[in-house]
Amino acid sequence: MKKSILFILGAFALGFNTNAQEGFEGYLLANSNDRTKLIEAYINPAMKGLIYGMNNGWYHTAKVHKPFGFDISIGLNASLVPEEDEMFNLSGLTSINQATGGSISAATVAGSEDTTPITTVNINEGGVNYTTTFNAPGGVKESLPLNAVPAPAVQLSLGLPAKFEVSLRLVPKVGSDDVKGDLLGIGIKKEITDWFGPIGKTPLHVSLLAAYTTMNVDYKIENSDEVTVENGIAEFKLNSYTVEAIASLNFPIINIYGGVGYGSGSSTLKMLGEYKLNYGLQSRTINDPINSKFDASGFKSTIGARLSLGFFKIFGSYTLQEYNTANLGVAISIR
Repeated sequence: MKKSILFILGAFALGFNTNAQEGFEGYLLANSNDRTKLIEAYINPAMKGLIYGMNNGWYHTAKVHKPFGFDISIGLNASLVPEEDEMFNLSGLTSINQATGGSISAATVAGSEDTTPITTVNINEGGVNYTTTFNAPGGVKESLPLNAVPAPAVQLSLGLPAKFEVSLRLVPKVGSDDVKGDLLGIGIKKEITDWFGPIGKTPLHVSLLAAYTTMNVDYKIENSDEVTVENGIAEFKLNSYTVEAIASLNFPIINIYGGVGYGSGSSTLKMLGEYKLNYGLQSRTINDPINSKFDASGFKSTIGARLSLGFFKIFGSYTLQEYNTANLGVAISIR
């Protein structure tokens, strides 16, 4: 699989693209138990980064629009992968590196592209011994700005009566024969400043926010030196939600905002199709080799600022959570 899959999952709508390189197909050469552990460990930072990123950047003020006022914003969320998640260590594997105790230390997808240790596979199946070596895949750290998982957000927010505001993120199915994806996100914000009496006459605004995002990507898997693929598809599905209490100090030019809350989500990765695994002069075939689930959740706190130049807004924020996330964007706001 191309290493650009990380960009495709997080930023397919903006057309991110990198050079084609071999990915984690080599891990398919292991037995069924080991290959699942290896691929889950390798791809986990990307999945968690996307969950945290898609839950971010839903607001740049606690003040809601007047009824039928709106803004259109374009932003980028970048979830910073902790250094400890750039590598993974697995021991007790039954088909990998048996001469050294069945362990491996290798890069995750967020690690260095230069960390590609030689890995030995030995499987006995049906009385046949399958043996080969391959280089474990490196990561894409050098291709990621700030070693961060990107998640773009194009968002429309519309004011409603009773000081409600609805936000929509929508990308209809787009792509090519190799990759297709779609995204739907919806957020509801309710301003509750009036609940606190006199503060309604100050620049302080307070709101509650709830948002949900779902994303689907289908990626065509290509042949590699180790694997010949028939009808190979990687199916990625993400669901995430966040609930937050937010506040902002709104001045004519500068707006300071922040929030505290909780975010959670899950994603799945399925690799479907028929895979002919090559072990030198021998080969074996497996079908639908991967069906993995990934989760991420935790409390979060955000601080940000917005510059208002008439209808045009420039904003940025930073969220403290397991994968700290930076957000930067622009908006055109009416009423």
